[in-house]
Amino acid sequence: MARALYIHWPFCLAKCPYCDFNSHVRDRVDNGAMEAAMLADMRHEHALAGSEPLHSIFFGGGTPSLMPPALVERLLREAQDLWGFAPGIEITLEGNPSSIEAANYAALASCGINRVSLGLQALDNETLRFLGRLHDVSEGLKALEVAQAQFARVSFDLIYARPGQTLEQWDAELERALGFGTGHLSLYQLTIEPGTKFETMVRKGDFTPLDEDACADMFALTRERTAAAGLPAYEISNHARPGEESRHNLTYWRYEDYCGIGPGAHGRRANAATVRHRKPENWLNAFASADHGIVEERALAVPEQTSEAMLMGLRLREGIDLAHLAQRFGLPASALCHADKATFYERQGLVWQDGSRMGVTEAGMPLLDGLLAEIVPEDLVAV
Repeated sequence: MARALYIHWPFCLAKCPYCDFNSHVRDRVDNGAMEAAMLADMRHEHALAGSEPLHSIFFGGGTPSLMPPALVERLLREAQDLWGFAPGIEITLEGNPSSIEAANYAALASCGINRVSLGLQALDNETLRFLGRLHDVSEGLKALEVAQAQFARVSFDLIYARPGQTLEQWDAELERALGFGTGHLSLYQLTIEPGTKFETMVRKGDFTPLDEDACADMFALTRERTAAAGLPAYEISNHARPGEESRHNLTYWRYEDYCGIGPGAHGRRANAATVRHRKPENWLNAFASADHGIVEERALAVPEQTSEAMLMGLRLREGIDLAHLAQRFGLPASALCHADKATFYERQGLVWQDGSRMGVTEAGMPLLDGLLAEIVPEDLVAV
């Protein structure tokens, strides 16, 4: 039973050179056509995913803060009519911190948005230009101030481990970021994703990514500083005051079902994965012959589900419950984990075990990928 809804708005004012998300720049967007298709997509999901009240809705993108508030309101009203809202539902909208979008914040709050996640990305103008952002620091901080006045919960993103960045520079930037008083921060190391402009630039020698040792030092500093400020990491890149963790993202990491609508949206319901058409025009055209924008829907084999649940759950500080997963997937707990290797890495201080629960320690988090390859059986990882 899906308890979370993801709504993808694929349009941006510009494509950032590091971004590999499904985002598109268009001179004109037909909001009426988008609304009709999103409502149909939503109704299709509801018919298949059951009627348990939603505990979270997440507008992602793209740049959903560019959506007309009236469209946001219409989609939320339909979601409430279809599923109903659980008490205290979390309704998040991602946005760029520009004055254009900040002007919509009051209207978005009145529609029901109660949490925003802002893509500040950096607190110096030179870096913002390098990252292809359209806002400067001053505009971004003004948007953050408006957001904090309008919404009960605010998060923002920063990208660190940038070319040429020093540990001292990141320490100062992080200290400043923590001073703004938000209850949640998403702090990502810059990664060079395939198919992005940055990949082309690195291949041509336009810049050199930061070396692994410097990245590791910044990762350790980030965990130390956020914990000391009362926003400990609850996932490898996400930090929050207790109680302000992103409930929607926890749905993914705990491997719970969720519905995804809109161009390129992924979903998981009833042991099946759904994928919508990525290109907005193709997604819209799909509704000429169907009541949804799905391009692929496939059953997930138990080994694949188990592998994903293990790999996602071990990103979390809370770890996983092997007994629960074994019962859920009808497998013996011994099939989920190499117990001897888990014990070995526990002795090394990289893994913790408490009854049927297991997780990765602070010392182990920088080595997460390697630990997963060791602990999770190969026949699961290889699926």
